[in-house]
Amino acid sequence: MPSREEKRNLETIPVGSLGMIPLEGCTELGKKIDQYLVTWRTERENEHKNSLAFSGYQRNSYILDARVPRFGSGEGKGIIMESVRGMDLYLLVDVCNYSMTYTLCGHENHMSPDDHYQNLKRIIAAVGGKARRITVIMPFLYESRQHKRNTRESLDCAIALQELVHMGVDNIITFDAHDARVQNAIPLHGFETVRPAYQFVKALLKSVKDLTVDADHMMVISPDEGAMERSIYFANVLGLDMGMFYKRRDYTRVVDGRNPIVAHEFLGSSVEGKDVVIVDDMIASGESVIDVATELKRRKARRIYAAATFGIFTKGLETFDAAYKDGIISGILTTNLIYQTPELLKKPWYINCDMSKYIAYIIDTLNHDSSISDLLNPNEKIQSIISTYKYGDD
Repeated sequence: MPSREEKRNLETIPVGSLGMIPLEGCTELGKKIDQYLVTWRTERENEHKNSLAFSGYQRNSYILDARVPRFGSGEGKGIIMESVRGMDLYLLVDVCNYSMTYTLCGHENHMSPDDHYQNLKRIIAAVGGKARRITVIMPFLYESRQHKRNTRESLDCAIALQELVHMGVDNIITFDAHDARVQNAIPLHGFETVRPAYQFVKALLKSVKDLTVDADHMMVISPDEGAMERSIYFANVLGLDMGMFYKRRDYTRVVDGRNPIVAHEFLGSSVEGKDVVIVDDMIASGESVIDVATELKRRKARRIYAAATFGIFTKGLETFDAAYKDGIISGILTTNLIYQTPELLKKPWYINCDMSKYIAYIIDTLNHDSSISDLLNPNEKIQSIISTYKYGDD
């Protein structure tokens, strides 16, 4: 059944013929998005479908053939195998996909975020200014944790954003940016940071059938000061109380590029007997979320779920297996916006949140030059799904 977004799109003419280039490492997500776009545009009724303004509107695939081959020395170049003149281009890149490799002087090298970012620039350079508009969809914003200057250090994220717009990128769409204020680096260009709150709520309610979604039985927890804003939003739309931890750090030492955490101190009302959702932007090593969950268990919380947009799991999954076995964690929710290992997808504690349909909505809407405001604020949809969960309403 056509949704509200699709019906609205029919009223406007596309910016240009739609083209999508998922870079190496983001092809699986790109294919899922493409399937939605092909289905919607095949089924969509429009009296202007055959006019020049809608030329190339309905195709078997919107994915363009683009490659980044490498020389034996490891150097690469971007090649686009078909015309992109006048197109509305959407480039997808997953800078966290470390599973991709290339050969460097006979050695196998795993791609780092720097390699993925460089490949993105190569493809933009290959476009050569021929596209009508370029939108970069970079779910995990490159270098987003290096967003502010504390001492004599580089501002990598701001430099990257400026570099992209200087190359001709019109819009940058990211998900749950570590600090959205980094967009101040490019104040005259489009920058959207999207939060997958609806997908988290949907996946949690689908996976856990006996939740009581009210302030007496559930609580939202922010694991640190940085996650406060997203936790407040989550708590407000669910109608729950919120608590927070703050990280007491040892500022006399630096370990793995950061000051080590001495303790997690809790601020908030009692969590005793309540189901708890910890909300954050990413799980890196997982130490923080396990520490926070352990502290909540010590305070007699019932079940603990952690929802993070990006599950990087830099130190493996063993600590989560142990936490699940010990009853500290009941479930971890992350999205498919970045690379997920096959091992992760098989874990009994893992709840996957598929974002492909949501991104397809965003691309479809933007291509028609329509507003995505209601896509960025899913409060109405969240209330609807909670009502269905509680009362079985349709």
